Amino acid sequence: MIATVISAFTVPEIRKKLAFTALLLALYRLGAHLPVPGVDTKAIEEIQNQFGGGGILNLLNTFSGGGLSRMAIFALGIMPYITASIILQLLTVVLPSLEKLSKEGEVGQAKITQYTRYLTVALAFAQSIGYVFLFKSQEASAGLPVITNFNAGTLFLIVLTLTAGCVVVMWMGELITQRGIGNGISLMIFASIVSGLPNGIQAWWTSPDPVFKVMMPFLALAVIAAVVFIQEGQRRIPVQYAKRVIGRRMSGGGQTYLPLRVNMAGVIPVIFAASIMAFPPTVGQLIGTPWAQDLSNFFSPSGAAYLVGETLFIIVFTYFYTAITFNPVDQAENLKKYGGFIPGVRPGRPTAEFLDRILARLTFPGALYLAAVAALPTILINQTAANFFFGGTSLLIVVGVALDTMKQLEAQLMMRNYEGFLK
Repeated sequence: MIATVISAFTVPEIRKKLAFTALLLALYRLGAHLPVPGVDTKAIEEIQNQFGGGGILNLLNTFSGGGLSRMAIFALGIMPYITASIILQLLTVVLPSLEKLSKEGEVGQAKITQYTRYLTVALAFAQSIGYVFLFKSQEASAGLPVITNFNAGTLFLIVLTLTAGCVVVMWMGELITQRGIGNGISLMIFASIVSGLPNGIQAWWTSPDPVFKVMMPFLALAVIAAVVFIQEGQRRIPVQYAKRVIGRRMSGGGQTYLPLRVNMAGVIPVIFAASIMAFPPTVGQLIGTPWAQDLSNFFSPSGAAYLVGETLFIIVFTYFYTAITFNPVDQAENLKKYGGFIPGVRPGRPTAEFLDRILARLTFPGALYLAAVAALPTILINQTAANFFFGGTSLLIVVGVALDTMKQLEAQLMMRNYEGFLK
């Protein structure tokens, strides 16, 4: 890995992409430290502490890189965009018009992306209003006024600033994907979680539980090893290409393989599941009534209901996202079009059914692995002061994003190393 990074800096084009990615991530972290106008940050931090180490606001604060605890410009982070993406992908399956649009190539995908952006703005606006009134309703426990000169103008300014910050974060994530290295949205969540590394190490080192201090490094290494092992695991389907006569020359032929990964969805299902499960407790704390508080406590991230719901959503989203990213029918048609076939399987529909059966068998252990890695460490350490940084969800996202980014970096290097052979 170190050799790959060093080699990347020797290529001018990749070096520019890495510098561009680092610059936008630095700006993102800067925006997580700039408070919105008219808000007392000390009162916000005091309220954040009132919810304890296992509250849902602490989970959202982790995904925003600490921006929520400061009521920063980027306090909403990228979560509204992820939620909007989930809603649009679900609607694509339900609504025939969106399903037809998704099959129209780049033009259709551009339209769906545009709808996602509009929905992101609406969700960010609504979430901003909810956070303002939530922190305003809790200012009595802080002993300080959260918002000075609270009126309609101040409310509109704060909501507009938070919404605009979310839009800027979404724009920066798309820029990283287009002009940088890696997936911009995933890298921003990666940067947010990694920014809590010093606090996580301090919480581990100062923990009064000796068993936790001894077991935590081994648990983290076990999770990292499990993530790498499963992420790199794949089933190689042999593919044979028939020889073809073109003019007086015979071309084609040979044997290759079709790699099917055990976990084709990556860390996306974990991010989606965390976003969905954060919704009920967030709404419960925003409403503030007794039954809403009971709902918020019931779906607390350290509770059993949250872990069970997260596990189920991870399994469902793994199948869902795998079905979106890999279409057995299209793969079978492409193989048939270019004269390829799987030995022992007839081309066309039987090939599609064979690939679908293999994919279903691979996806099930992949989904169980994602759910286990996300839930088991949290079950073991949810009573400690380490909070969410050492949780399975955070470690899974960090390691998964790092692996995906390194693969893209290696692909960029390989493409340039083979440039001379392609000329």
